[in-house]
Amino acid sequence: MTNADTVTRSVGRRELHVVAIRILVLNAGSSSLKFQVVAPQTGEVTLGGHVDRIGSTSASVAVTAGGRTHEHQVDVPDHDAALVQMARHVGEADTGDLLAVGHRVVHGGTRFVGPVVVDDRVLSGIEELARLAPLHNPPAAAGIRAARSSFPGVPQVAVFDTAFFAALPAAAATYAVPRDLAHREQLRRYGMHGTSHQYVAGEVARFLGRGLGGLDQVVLHLGNGASAAAIRGGAPADTSMGLTPLEGLVMGTRPGDVDPGLVLHLLRHGGEDGGPLGPDATEELLHRRSGLEGLLGAHDFREVLAAVDRGDGAAVLALDVYCHRIRKYVGAYLAVLDGADVVTFTGGVGENVPRVRALALARLDRLGIELDSARNAAADTGPRIISTERSRVTVLVVPTNEELAIARQVADLVGGG
Repeated sequence: MTNADTVTRSVGRRELHVVAIRILVLNAGSSSLKFQVVAPQTGEVTLGGHVDRIGSTSASVAVTAGGRTHEHQVDVPDHDAALVQMARHVGEADTGDLLAVGHRVVHGGTRFVGPVVVDDRVLSGIEELARLAPLHNPPAAAGIRAARSSFPGVPQVAVFDTAFFAALPAAAATYAVPRDLAHREQLRRYGMHGTSHQYVAGEVARFLGRGLGGLDQVVLHLGNGASAAAIRGGAPADTSMGLTPLEGLVMGTRPGDVDPGLVLHLLRHGGEDGGPLGPDATEELLHRRSGLEGLLGAHDFREVLAAVDRGDGAAVLALDVYCHRIRKYVGAYLAVLDGADVVTFTGGVGENVPRVRALALARLDRLGIELDSARNAAADTGPRIISTERSRVTVLVVPTNEELAIARQVADLVGGG
């Protein structure tokens, strides 16, 4: 059957033919390419992998299929070459025909507020939005161009991190800067990680057996990048990232909230000699050299916690700063929502580092949040409750799955949902 494998099930006396759609999901970074072949109806991943160090003669290619992972190094000068490597493995694996290719694109601006089939006009729009996301949209556009060449005739669909937050209330989305300037430069709070926040909010409702429209939620996506979202009845009420991914929580290499005057000071006096640092170097400092990396010189949480356990004062401070910022946003979003039903941790750190969860929600019992230490420390996987029975606010850990969320949006758009 074209673009699908067919699975047959018996239900009573009838046979139902269920189409197992396959979507290739791509996430192109400046020097990396992550990919998965996903069945959106079941969540089955038939192939996945990544290409790291694009632009290097010794790029790392890792592919997992059939329960086995194969890694090798190869010359990958650009994203076209990375897509060639990926397409070869997709062709060799038993993935079935592809219904479409879904692309994670960080910034959609005000123009793209939902998934869209990519044509030349859309691709041009994504490239133009590099003005707002200079580190993120160019590699996404490069990945789309390469995929159009590698998979001719297969629909390419862009799914935008900012789309979920396009419906933010004006009071939450508006910056207090001159209106004419904001209009001309499209300055507003866009938010990122929207695909994850939307997916997790839906999974919370399913796990609790409640309607999404009846839940007020605070979702904490904690990975190398980190963001918080207040979600009222399934719709965004506020989020911590802003015009760019720099605002909000402390992250692996980004500072989160800082006084705008700090940036001005860096531009004027941030150089080693006390002179101007310049916009490009300031951008590099804020995106690559700040956050936990700036405070400690490390941003892998295993290294951070090992340093804390050694009694390293800088590590203790870094962890305290990180968790203090989370607690501050939880309190703020409880105020925005007038209380919440659920606080949920997700992302690599949120799902796997109990100490962060415990520190971030410490001393919030007067706000109705009580963590159960045994539940929090348990080495479980999958959605789970980690609050006490008497906690007025339910605290959950819910794994995110951005690839599946993207695949589902793509399938819905092109008719395979």
